[in-house]
Amino acid sequence: MTVPVRAESDRDWFTRVVEEHSTAIVKYFARRGPHQDAEDLAAEVFLTAWRRRDDVPRGAELPWLYRTAGFVLANARRKHIDLPVETIPDEGRVRADEHPELAALLDEELRGALASVAERDREILLLNAWEGLSGDEIAEVLGISRSGADAALSRARSRLRAAWGERQTF
Repeated sequence: MTVPVRAESDRDWFTRVVEEHSTAIVKYFARRGPHQDAEDLAAEVFLTAWRRRDDVPRGAELPWLYRTAGFVLANARRKHIDLPVETIPDEGRVRADEHPELAALLDEELRGALASVAERDREILLLNAWEGLSGDEIAEVLGISRSGADAALSRARSRLRAAWGERQTF
């Protein structure tokens, strides 16, 4: 039996997407909760991508995957899976030294300031700083315009600076 061209093309596309983006999606979850859940939640994102493959924009798969990851994370939290919002990934100091973004999060003042901003601001900041997303990609993840994403990132940065400044005056 021969595989239809469409099915083979879909399979090739999906294989490429998983190979290119699985590490980023697993890290997304690992940075936001316990490592033991990261791969399972990432698998759920890729299962959704396969099921909705006709809806995933070709060439812009990563922002779509991050947006889906945000929904999966929210659903996991609603189901009471142990994914606390305010925890630091359980990485050791040696590992954090290899990753400046983790080392920065081990800074207690910065952690406190980041925890004090609104959840949406925190997510925008982390998409930019941790995930390295551009303004266009953040806009895609959030489902808003590029100018809206730029404005949201600017406001989030201002709020973080203000929160950090307040913490350093003590």
